Amino acid sequence: MRVLLVEDEKVLAETVRRGLINQGFVVDVTHDGVSGLWAATENPYDVILLDLMLPLKNGYDVLKELRERLVWTPVLMLTAKDGEYDQTDAFDLGADDYLTKPFSFIVLVARIRALIRRGAPERPVTLTLGTLALNPASRSVRRGDSRIALTAREYGLLHYLMRSHDQVVSKSQILDNVWDPAFEGGDNVVEVYIGYLRRKIDSPFGLQTLTTVRGMGYMLTADRPE
Repeated sequence: MRVLLVEDEKVLAETVRRGLINQGFVVDVTHDGVSGLWAATENPYDVILLDLMLPLKNGYDVLKELRERLVWTPVLMLTAKDGEYDQTDAFDLGADDYLTKPFSFIVLVARIRALIRRGAPERPVTLTLGTLALNPASRSVRRGDSRIALTAREYGLLHYLMRSHDQVVSKSQILDNVWDPAFEGGDNVVEVYIGYLRRKIDSPFGLQTLTTVRGMGYMLTADRPE
């Protein structure tokens, strides 16, 4: 089982490398994003361990370019950052798992083995619903030929709604799937972001695809005129 470790903290990288070798893995190590991207695209790996804060090219950009190049090797993000936006962005870009430093080596090995068992099925490049298209690899959204600029939170909300299209989803379901579990605000924040999203994906195009189902939640459907 071959693992690529992209980590700029050399002491940590060497510790992890030795530990994984003792567990029977073959391990390649690079210390910056550019070298990591090259290794990941030029060699076959079972799992990539990718640090977030890297010199030359950060982990987000490395992950984004890997998925754009249709490299579907499972990626486990290793980072000292544990904010809700960091995790959301990592998963939206195509990460398969996320481990916050400092981490238990036993947990790391268990996560790696789980990813290897799961394998690397090819992911759909684009989600489409009518004229609305969302590309998880590039995190781009289009309505027909028009590109739509979204914030990280708006993108996460749209991604969830598109995966649940033609179904009514409640505020609590949206909070559970889009917001961090530690979020302590009220569910009115969902209504606010639904409004933001409508003004970007519907209003400029004379459509009404993101609707409120009174007393139940929200539903995203294919193109429907206002």
